[in-house]
Amino acid sequence: MEAPTMRQRFEEYIFGLQEEIITSFETLDPNAPKFKRDSWQRAHQGGKGVSGVFFVPPSEDGSPGPQTILEKAGVNISVVHGMLPPAAIKEMRADHSSIPYDGKTSLPFFAAGISLVVHPRNPHAPTVHANYRYFEISEKAAEDEGTSKVVAWWFGGGSDLTPSYLYDEDARHFHTTLQKACNQHGSELYPVFKKWCDEYFYIVHRQETRGVGGLFFDDLSTEKHARLSEDIKRPRSSEEIFDFIKAVGNSFVPSYLPILERRMSMPSTDQQRRWQLIRRGRYVEFNLVYDRGTKFGLKTPSARIESILMSLPETARWEYMTDMGSDLESEEGRLIAVLKQPVDWAGLENL
Repeated sequence: MEAPTMRQRFEEYIFGLQEEIITSFETLDPNAPKFKRDSWQRAHQGGKGVSGVFFVPPSEDGSPGPQTILEKAGVNISVVHGMLPPAAIKEMRADHSSIPYDGKTSLPFFAAGISLVVHPRNPHAPTVHANYRYFEISEKAAEDEGTSKVVAWWFGGGSDLTPSYLYDEDARHFHTTLQKACNQHGSELYPVFKKWCDEYFYIVHRQETRGVGGLFFDDLSTEKHARLSEDIKRPRSSEEIFDFIKAVGNSFVPSYLPILERRMSMPSTDQQRRWQLIRRGRYVEFNLVYDRGTKFGLKTPSARIESILMSLPETARWEYMTDMGSDLESEEGRLIAVLKQPVDWAGLENL
């Protein structure tokens, strides 16, 4: 019996992680509607997925619905394969020189990932996002050959926290949990991936980050990495990198659930709800204007649009020249100050 491939092992892992995460939310709010599991098949090329989505349908008579902990959430998996066109191959060779390229030939690819976004109802409870993915490119097999040879592979992912109201202990808990997961595999990983996260989730036209950050990383493979030193301890083989992915993936529930439990029942005002919706407007701006995954998905033929736009909140708000957040002494202004100047949250834990 042949050993399972990395494709198979990663797919098995993310399906297990999806079930663990959904179950943790359903256990936290047992009276809320269950997550809707929606299985799908990819037309034209190949692949499958399972979307696990939480929402509360509006009542037919317009009366208020149940006051659930979550307002909207999605924990989605996609496992797709097909042919990668030459233009995409050329772009990927910047970080993966082992990919063959002649300017004319398409190559087989495989991509699998889990992506999740959680928008809680309470303005004091932060939104959270995470995703973990594996990508593989193969040589085009000759007709008389069996399976094609893998010529390039890499892992990517991350997790980040987006509060409307800043609680230092929440940010410290989130970051130190991620830091501990990273440190099992090298002490340089967390500071590099934390900085990368602050840079990636930056809303240029607002000159602020989307939230208080977390981790962001991509292109982890045996090849030289543009952001990681060659002379430091870090995962390098496929086994070591997969172990790292599992460490940070398994840290999601302990990094976020204690924060949600602390904030989900706090009293809130209409003004705090207003601010939450304004901040969600910023979330929408980033995802539609800057997020690479969203932009790539919307350009992909036969893309599943419902899954791509799952990350958007159910409700958001834009106010012309809003004054909320302009007073630096206010709670809203305190958040803005941190979004303008990212903080070393894990370092604060040790002070």
